[in-house]
Amino acid sequence: MRLEGLHHITAITADAPRNVDFYARVLGLRLVKKTVNQDDPTVYHLFYADERGSAGTDLTFFEYPGARRGRAGAGMVYRIVWRVASEEALDFWAGRLADEVSGLEREPGRLRFEDPEGMSLELAMVETADEPLVAQHPEIPAELALQGFDHVRAYSGRPEQSRRFLEETLGFEAAGETAWEVRGGQRGSFYVYGPPPAEVGMGGAGTVHHVAWASPMEDHAAWRERVAASGARPTEVIDRFYFRSVYFREPSGVLFELATIGPGFATDEPMEHLGESLSLPPAFEHLRDQLEPVLTPLPDPRGARAER
Repeated sequence: MRLEGLHHITAITADAPRNVDFYARVLGLRLVKKTVNQDDPTVYHLFYADERGSAGTDLTFFEYPGARRGRAGAGMVYRIVWRVASEEALDFWAGRLADEVSGLEREPGRLRFEDPEGMSLELAMVETADEPLVAQHPEIPAELALQGFDHVRAYSGRPEQSRRFLEETLGFEAAGETAWEVRGGQRGSFYVYGPPPAEVGMGGAGTVHHVAWASPMEDHAAWRERVAASGARPTEVIDRFYFRSVYFREPSGVLFELATIGPGFATDEPMEHLGESLSLPPAFEHLRDQLEPVLTPLPDPRGARAER
């Protein structure tokens, strides 16, 4: 069994409208699903991805309005890295982001910056045979667009404590002293550790909640049993309607999820209208009249473009 790289990354925002503006308008991702946190349905769960909502592109956010600003520390992911195709793409993004972000840093092959809530993001020029997973945006040529995740970086003071679990249980392949490649038959990505800061981490707006790795549907139950046999204490398989999930912490403390590839976001709305209205899985549909009045009103990023 092999995991197919990153499936999605879930973070926290205190301001969903600004979040939609930044990730859809500025970074050009498609808002492919506007739904609720199934463990706390009074708050949003927003999904940004490529045009099809593919695994390997999904950056998702729980919105907790007014949440304090968080800070990444040991046992937390501190940076999300997307692929782009060329230095020309980095030139384009350096210009596009200049008036939109703080902490913009350019070096050969890389461009680092922060989102509006301080989360560390990076674009990296990567040569790969993986399919480029691109969203359509009228201001961003496809050849310059974000092409899906390359890796995440997490803080760990003792990366060796995780090596055996990552390699023997999850099948990650060592790519250096503190880096691993996670590659299946179709796609791959990386998991990298960095030394933690002195400050203790604090969850909140602008921090990553968990990282999900992509499992073929037919292998998912077996992956759970494999994780359980290692002593990692996974949850039961949870049906999230758009995919199925198992959660556990890896030895350095980062919350991992194994998420299935499918059924997918077109399960309950047509592909051409993904993310345009509030989608509720069947188990939550009876709450619609209670939830719609308390959820933050959001802009329609594609509707706004059409109007312009």
